[in-house]
Amino acid sequence: MWSNVKLLLPATLLLSAASVLAQDSAIPPGAVNINLPPNCPLSLTSLTMADSRATARGAALALDLHMSATLRNNGANRVHGVTLRVVAQEVTLGGKGSVTYPSLNVGPGETFQVRIDMQLMRPSQVSGGPLVQVDVDGVLFQDLSFFGPDRLNSRRIMTACEMEAQRDREHFKRVLAQGGKPALQREMLSSLARQSEVSQLAVTVKRTGRAVTTAATTAPERSENFAFLQFPDSPVKPLSGTAQIAGSEAHAPLIEVRNQGSKAVKYVEMGWIVSDPSGKQYMAGSLPSADSDLVLPPGQNARLQQQSTLNFSVKGQPVNVQKMVGFVSQVEFADGKIWVPNRQNLENAMLLKVLPPSAEEQRLTDLYRRRGLEALAAELGKF
Repeated sequence: MWSNVKLLLPATLLLSAASVLAQDSAIPPGAVNINLPPNCPLSLTSLTMADSRATARGAALALDLHMSATLRNNGANRVHGVTLRVVAQEVTLGGKGSVTYPSLNVGPGETFQVRIDMQLMRPSQVSGGPLVQVDVDGVLFQDLSFFGPDRLNSRRIMTACEMEAQRDREHFKRVLAQGGKPALQREMLSSLARQSEVSQLAVTVKRTGRAVTTAATTAPERSENFAFLQFPDSPVKPLSGTAQIAGSEAHAPLIEVRNQGSKAVKYVEMGWIVSDPSGKQYMAGSLPSADSDLVLPPGQNARLQQQSTLNFSVKGQPVNVQKMVGFVSQVEFADGKIWVPNRQNLENAMLLKVLPPSAEEQRLTDLYRRRGLEALAAELGKF
């Protein structure tokens, strides 16, 4: 059972909202409560608030958080991912958020830092207790075991990130084994070049109806079919799909899929690529299965749909949608195991030119850029 344990934050230091009702006040560490259950594999060793501020805005308190916490792995397993839930007020719009740290490799007894940079709102009339509470929603270990309440689907999200990390690490290790450090260097330079060329598409979401705000969005609405990339080893096959398109808007996307594997599926996520009239492709995001109680037996079909409107732009300019391509990007089975496309799937479909790199590929290329080829080869040798 979960219980709250205040670590390094005595009750006498906890500050209520009334304590910081000045127009603009610094938030001290004592105003933040780190809640960890007694059997949590992590412990808090330090917490700094940097320039975190609380500002009164009418009947609300705006919290601009810039926190850094040092955590220790007290367990016997290596930690590969952590999700923290950050709450100023449960029911207030903008009152809670979360941070996820995938691609970790923290051994027993080792420490690591996590940063929380976000803005939260809290009613100023709420009195008593800390301004902010931080809970561990999930800890993912090297063997893919998991600890935590998983209120935010942290297990699925971090497991998928870990599967991508294993996939991409194995790719770079294979390059190193087959071609040596010169080949690894070429692959790093290629990855950095791809990352610099990936177009960053801004996507705004309106839950219902069309968001007609510009001339581009007043175009006549039409029904556009998805084309699909098929992966030979995918346990789920996309069958058909449509969305209502009007200029730079896409409304009510709907995709039908079939479980062509031998195991029951409880979550499916489709990647979504859009093309503008010139043929340039952009990663638009993903279409997840909205049914939290989805159970898709082998050989059965299901529909993925959203009753929302998405508006696409690049650097403030609308991107008119000409074509759409979908592909299965993630599958969770009923037993909790995760499938993601392998590296060959991505290369054969030329998706690497469109998709943002995984968190692990970003980490490894950043390590190469900062510390060089020798440090990268040594890092790959740790796995």
